Amino acid sequence: MININHILCPTDFTEHSKNAMRYALGLARAHEAELLLVYCNTAARPNVTERSEVELDLLKHIDASDLAGVSWRLVVANTDDVGDEITHQAQVERVDLIVMGSRRRPHRAALLGSTAETVSRNAPCPVLVMHNDDRESISNELQIGLQRVLVAYDFSDYAELALNYGLSLAQEHQAELHLIHVLPPRSVSDPEIAWYPSKGESAYHTAARRLQRVVPPEIHRWCRIKNVVGQGQPYREILNYAEKNQIDLICLGAHGVGFGMRALFGSNVDRVLRQSPCPVLVARPLKPLSAHNANRAA
Repeated sequence: MININHILCPTDFTEHSKNAMRYALGLARAHEAELLLVYCNTAARPNVTERSEVELDLLKHIDASDLAGVSWRLVVANTDDVGDEITHQAQVERVDLIVMGSRRRPHRAALLGSTAETVSRNAPCPVLVMHNDDRESISNELQIGLQRVLVAYDFSDYAELALNYGLSLAQEHQAELHLIHVLPPRSVSDPEIAWYPSKGESAYHTAARRLQRVVPPEIHRWCRIKNVVGQGQPYREILNYAEKNQIDLICLGAHGVGFGMRALFGSNVDRVLRQSPCPVLVARPLKPLSAHNANRAA
């Protein structure tokens, strides 16, 4: 299972980032993790030079009682590139997970906000992205309502990483785990035959059998698992399933068949992030501290 011991949450003390900060606090409590809050001074924001001023702003946007019982630190950084600074802090601090908010654009086809896009593409660890209009996912007591976790699984190494995060979160929050594999359009004409014996095994039947073997048998003792094989565009099938089944978190791999990053971050990952009705965790392998970042930190 995955251990989440260090969580980073960037904040600019706006309502846009408040929900992400509360979600990060809820995760930090549930996993007994340290929370690193990162505030970036830029030319576009008032230049706050004193750490005490930033802490006062923090307490205007979140109750002091919410911070009680959580090990947390605040980092104030002067930078012209917020996305780069977030990824730098994540690598230097050896963060296990970044939790951040992203503004939705007016049109569904628009890209993610530039900062969320940059971090999701370059982060040295998984990134959990949420929007202010996501379904309510955290209570006033900072209890995260994870009842159903959806993992997009394409049998790649990166999908396996997404599964590991999904399983860990499902175990911690006693949630159902839903696995979805999406076949290319027009793979077969009758999806139903995947669940019945046949002389010649169809693509659906093969995928269904493989999906059933993905989760170790012992996991079924404590977690309810639901396997689904769909057909069509991966992002559409994932989004439709999440909407219809009131999924609370989607986990998917940053790379892999059907979920690869291409010129503009990869159509499936990007579209799921932009249009999801709930938070999305983009699973990425933890990246060792580079010599460049080690020198920056020194």
